[in-house]
Amino acid sequence: SFCMWLDLSIISPSRNEWYLQQTIDDIMAKAEGSIEVIVVLDGYWPTPPLKDDNRLIIVHRGQGMGMRAAINAGAAIAKGKFLLKCDAHCMFAQGFDTVLAADCMDNWVVVPRRYALDPKKWQLIDNPKYPIDYMYLSKDLHGEVWNEKNKDAKLKEKLIDETMSNQGSVWLMPKSYFYELELMDEDTYGTFWNEFQEIGLKCWLSGGKVMVNKKTWYAHWHKTKN
Repeated sequence: SFCMWLDLSIISPSRNEWYLQQTIDDIMAKAEGSIEVIVVLDGYWPTPPLKDDNRLIIVHRGQGMGMRAAINAGAAIAKGKFLLKCDAHCMFAQGFDTVLAADCMDNWVVVPRRYALDPKKWQLIDNPKYPIDYMYLSKDLHGEVWNEKNKDAKLKEKLIDETMSNQGSVWLMPKSYFYELELMDEDTYGTFWNEFQEIGLKCWLSGGKVMVNKKTWYAHWHKTKN
């Protein structure tokens, strides 16, 4: 049985995802602190059903409500001091949870270093574009890879650093900060798009920081390109 509080609640919104079980298995194997994994099934049931685990909580929505609603549903029942959102097709470094939480201030949003995932082999893709640590906001407010900073040799030694934007597939923050920033706002931003733009901009405007932690990493499956 769970204690009344945990180190980390991991929320994974899912809609017709092929690699959800592998993602859950990876999280359970790699996490080293006290965690719960809250999977929000957005209008579907996976086949085969998800495996039982006493750290797994399943929230099922009878009809698709969208990603923001799914994250909010997970956050509403989360017992963790920190919230980590992850896409349902991600692989993690060993101990990712304790590393990220150890270096997270009250008004920080922290993202790990990012690689690309080959989901069929469940391994990193060897691509010179990666790892990605830094992204910036384009003029039309989209997150773009910041190649100059990612390739800067001096910055490689800076293991925790500020970044302008991120992809949004994995992020961590204190649960209290999630509610202070009034995330996720469906009325203003819609059900799905501009997730990290909302997070990053609200964070800055509140005096917080978006930080990349290069001491740990995750790998993400890019459905359209590597």
